[in-house]
Amino acid sequence: MDSSEDMPGGPGRLPAEPTRFVGRSAELEALARLLEHSRLVTVTGPGGVGKSRLAVRAAARLAAGFPDGAHLADLAPVRDRLLLGPAVLAALDPAAGPARPSTQALADRLADRRLLLVLDGCEHLVDACAELVGALLRAAPGLRVLATSRQSLRAAGEHLLPLAPLPVEPAAGRADSEAALLFADRAAAVRPGFRLEPANRAGVARLCRRLDGLPLALELAAGRLRALSVEQLTARLDDRFQLLTGGGRSAPARHRTMRTAIGWSHELCTMQERLLWARLSVFADGFDLDAAEYVCAGPGLPVDDVLELLDALVDKSVLERLDGDPVRFRMLDTLREYGGHWLRAGDEGPRLLRRHRDWYLGVADWGEVEWFGPQQAETAERTRLAHPNLRAALEFSLAEPGEEQPALALAAALWYFWAGTGRLGEGRHWLDRALALAPEPTGARAKALWATGRLAALQGDPARARTALDECRRQALDTGDDRALARAVHHQGCAALVGDDPARAAVLFEEALRRYTALGELDSHVLLAMVELALAHLFLGDGPSGAPWADRARRLCEQHGERWAHGYCLYAMAHARRQSGEPRAARAFARESLRLNHPLRDPLALVLAIDLLALLATEDPDPDPYEARVLQGAAHRLWTAVGTPFLGSRTFTGPHRACAHRTRAALTRQQYQEAFRLGARLDLDTAVRRALGP
Repeated sequence: MDSSEDMPGGPGRLPAEPTRFVGRSAELEALARLLEHSRLVTVTGPGGVGKSRLAVRAAARLAAGFPDGAHLADLAPVRDRLLLGPAVLAALDPAAGPARPSTQALADRLADRRLLLVLDGCEHLVDACAELVGALLRAAPGLRVLATSRQSLRAAGEHLLPLAPLPVEPAAGRADSEAALLFADRAAAVRPGFRLEPANRAGVARLCRRLDGLPLALELAAGRLRALSVEQLTARLDDRFQLLTGGGRSAPARHRTMRTAIGWSHELCTMQERLLWARLSVFADGFDLDAAEYVCAGPGLPVDDVLELLDALVDKSVLERLDGDPVRFRMLDTLREYGGHWLRAGDEGPRLLRRHRDWYLGVADWGEVEWFGPQQAETAERTRLAHPNLRAALEFSLAEPGEEQPALALAAALWYFWAGTGRLGEGRHWLDRALALAPEPTGARAKALWATGRLAALQGDPARARTALDECRRQALDTGDDRALARAVHHQGCAALVGDDPARAAVLFEEALRRYTALGELDSHVLLAMVELALAHLFLGDGPSGAPWADRARRLCEQHGERWAHGYCLYAMAHARRQSGEPRAARAFARESLRLNHPLRDPLALVLAIDLLALLATEDPDPDPYEARVLQGAAHRLWTAVGTPFLGSRTFTGPHRACAHRTRAALTRQQYQEAFRLGARLDLDTAVRRALGP
């Protein structure tokens, strides 16, 4: 009954369990049987009943039976059906980043794989999930899908496992129910030494029955044992059931029961704690003390009180403390929804949402400043942690009339995050929406236009890049915005380079660098312009003109601790050394490029380096065509995270074509295909380790 053994390991990516898993042995066995015979199983039930916990535990137990492992896609933060694909792609490969892959691209990715995909929290995207799952199952015979949802997907071949609350009566031959065992386990965490015994067993059983065996309610109740006895807990629940029923008679009983547990927790809070709870509901995910103070302090809540109140909410299990530097906090979704109800009942909602947006606009602006320097990896991680809140801030700004300019500013300020960590598709998504709402020729629009042009070029979409950058250039000339003009010219060069016109690209990069010099500008953009000018000359076969630009960019990167542009610089230097007949030096530069960009997880930088290393493996004095083909398979997998393979460019496809030609000539057909498949199965970290070699 108590499944508290260590969670089994296995290939794939599943989160570690933060607390002991109690009970559910019959449901675990039922899930295993269903997944043995059915390719789509959905665990259904009310919020707080433990669907996610059961699915992850079941997936971990079954992972060993799937050669490609078990992977979890958390869909709860996804609000836009267009971002469902990126969430699934990220579950299959975190290196991919949330590019916007088509359903066909995901289906092709899964076609030859045997894995278990857990889709957690489908209810708010049920139709989109049903369509996606249907397409993936048709294309991938080795795929099994385990979904959790408050309602069925109603997809072809779906089998349901309705999940009831934990039993509140003991099984035959047992002294305690599973609900009581869960309560006791969580109670012992807040009152060391607490255990079920004759003196409290009947009281715990009564409490479990009053809470209908819902795990969330039981865990919240256990957290109150710091101040109350089991009998007091039960008495207070009696007082609150009638008051907090959650609405009319037509509301589902499970919702009324959940509101009872949450409402009772709310009643245990002081007025200030309740006010902070409501205001904290604007955070979409984790936040730190500084964010809470900025967003939530105000009438009735002095800034100096926020720390103490946060501590009180952690103590009352309303907030979860997340270790780190800085310490962060997180509220369960159901609790956040409850706080949001109280926030909407008053008149503070718009003000709090605007404060939240302003804070995360500051996070983005500061990240943009810090991106140029030695803190790039930390900046990328800090922005990644803020990502759900940044999305919420963008959604608010795009939905609220009069907030279009902040939406443009926020989406554009995050260019470094979209481009530097491989989130090209998502960046385009937000920028396109903001640009459509705000046609006025403002500075924010100009910045959004050049950011869009850059991302579109890197996705192999030259038509959109040209349209955005031409408009940006015209607007900058009309308004005298010299910085936007320099950016537009620079990224027009990028679009020309990707569009197989290196001669025009070189002219544009030279113009951009002149403009940057006139502005006194030195940042990642300037360094990338130097690198891209070097590549333009190299692609024209003019190594003597290209290499000095790469060398100059390298010195500046080292001087300022810039890592991201440095990785691209080393890629250009590897090309230069290869052209000059120095394969050993070329390999060293390509590997160092890979090492530098690996922590940032920019798939474009990584795939370019891996593709070049594959070619260099065929040019070694002791060539290894099999390993070269393995690396090509790994690169192919990464290209799906970028967008169009090789940016849609014949120029950037050159190393790949040359390598494929050589490996095809050196290997048997079976070896050629086998090596590619092997590489395509490698995750990012394994692919990087393999490319770096001994």
